[in-house]
Amino acid sequence: MRGVFVAGTDTGVGKTIVAAAVCAALAARGEKVAAFKPAVTGLDEDPPEGWARDHELLASVASAGQSADQVAPPQYGPPVSPHYAAELAGEQIEPNELLAKARAAAEHADALVCEGVGGLMVPLTPGYLIRDLALDLELPLVIAARPGLGTINHTLLTLEAARTAGLDVRGVVITPWLEDDLAESNRGAIELIGDIAVSRLPPVTPDELAEGGAQLPLDDWLHEDEAAA
Repeated sequence: MRGVFVAGTDTGVGKTIVAAAVCAALAARGEKVAAFKPAVTGLDEDPPEGWARDHELLASVASAGQSADQVAPPQYGPPVSPHYAAELAGEQIEPNELLAKARAAAEHADALVCEGVGGLMVPLTPGYLIRDLALDLELPLVIAARPGLGTINHTLLTLEAARTAGLDVRGVVITPWLEDDLAESNRGAIELIGDIAVSRLPPVTPDELAEGGAQLPLDDWLHEDEAAA
């Protein structure tokens, strides 16, 4: 499966923007790209002004002809972890069903962009984490991180959790990138200590997603690892 898994260091760190930018940039250069998100929660709350909800945004920029419901099959109102949102709805998310739907989406596309929910260690069920989904899909991982105070710790912990599990981490994206001394210091520290390439995604509007995504090292993230081939 060719594609990338976009995880976050936490909730609200911009991973949907990163995933959408990747989708839009790939689509703009003529690739048929599918998007997938294992669950959406928080539908009881309004999205940020000017933006669609996560699954709706991803469906709008992917080019594989998916509906928003196909991008994210389980959808819940409360802004809580997916496992708890499902529990409140009297349901349980089934990992095998998620994997089947993600793989089916990938079969009809040149690349699959999968976006996580919250951080890497967020449970989809009590015994199945976002990290487990990334492992089962065997996609390279990109980590979305915020630029400000606390991001060094959050990002390095996420890197450690990913690498300990055996995930192929291809990069970190700090967003929204604003030129200031703290953000630049954080970027340098993560790159040095984490031994990882750190990209910058500046603030974008929905109409600028393809342009922003084109600034990211997409080919480095998407290339097939020769050792695993």
